[in-house]
Amino acid sequence: MSDLSADVAVIGLGPAGRAIAHRCAAAGMDVLALDPHPSRTWTPTYSAWADELPSWLSESAIASTARRPAVWTDRHRVIDRTYCVLDTHALQASLSLDLVRVHAGTAVDVTGTRVTTVDGTVVTARHVVDARGTLDSRDLAQQTAYGIVVERERAEPILEGSDAWFMDWRTDNGVRPGDAPSFLYAVALDDHRVLLEETCLVGRPALHLDVLRTRLHHRLARRDLVPTGTEDVERVRFSVEPPPRSRLHTPRSGPVLFGSRSNLMHPATGYSVAASLASADHLVDGLRTGKPGSRRALHTWTVQKLRNLGLRTALSLEPEMVPQFFASFFSLPVELQRSYLSGHDDAMGTMTAMLRMFPTLPVSARLAIARTVVHAPRRG
Repeated sequence: MSDLSADVAVIGLGPAGRAIAHRCAAAGMDVLALDPHPSRTWTPTYSAWADELPSWLSESAIASTARRPAVWTDRHRVIDRTYCVLDTHALQASLSLDLVRVHAGTAVDVTGTRVTTVDGTVVTARHVVDARGTLDSRDLAQQTAYGIVVERERAEPILEGSDAWFMDWRTDNGVRPGDAPSFLYAVALDDHRVLLEETCLVGRPALHLDVLRTRLHHRLARRDLVPTGTEDVERVRFSVEPPPRSRLHTPRSGPVLFGSRSNLMHPATGYSVAASLASADHLVDGLRTGKPGSRRALHTWTVQKLRNLGLRTALSLEPEMVPQFFASFFSLPVELQRSYLSGHDDAMGTMTAMLRMFPTLPVSARLAIARTVVHAPRRG
């Protein structure tokens, strides 16, 4: 048992926690980071829109870029916005913790200024940042995916000349009418390898990985690619919404929540890494001034409410309506797409995107949206 102190204590060393610890230390703050396995190597595939990434991020952290990724909704569409796949190992290395005191331990009691670990170690700090991610709870909306990694030449027929498939909603994956939909996500991991992934965007519950594996193999076989069974596999399951504070047992005066544990996870897409990287310096400024929760708070809260409406809409749409919903979305000007997908404090842009979409949707989709507005749930 020991007692430690710092300016900032960061709990969790995934991308969000490591980013905030790295940037706080770069700003000259005394930082202590706590994680059960602080040296664990990251393995997931992280992606981002290029314009989301902060200028301070090393270019070495970008593994590949798709200048004009494509979607297939009701037809083929090109998104005029560069999409990046991050080099997971280079990203982790670039967020150096050389100036951070790192301790292995599991937090069991967390307040705004104090952390107690399972072995009785007590950490006191001016500010505690909780970046431990969201909870793995099946009653929270989740995203699931199953993918394989193949050589670039094998993937060319699947890409069909596109730089990448951000979403391919075609139904050559063996689904029957009324089945919950899934889409193909296909991106280059580097110059030689491509990830082909069948994805359940969101569900409560989400599709099981075995279902997605079957659908992916069916889809690829229809496109003349038969998996050998020796390919590297990626399995994905995570909650796309943060748990209520009541479930975290943290009061409003508790730790600063960051990353997917906060509202930086986009509930309708599951993306949070780029938003966490981009928001790190804003939080650093707040921690230095002693007001970590005050900056852009109203706009961020409003955007999150609007995004939660988008999540509930996605959950309530009939399966055949989902591709039409995204057909309307990707018909928007790219500036409005950016506002909705990436502008976590752009309340006006997010609202404008949603209002522009609404009249272009089928009547059944508009009715689903109306029902989600009327029956908006309350969360503790």
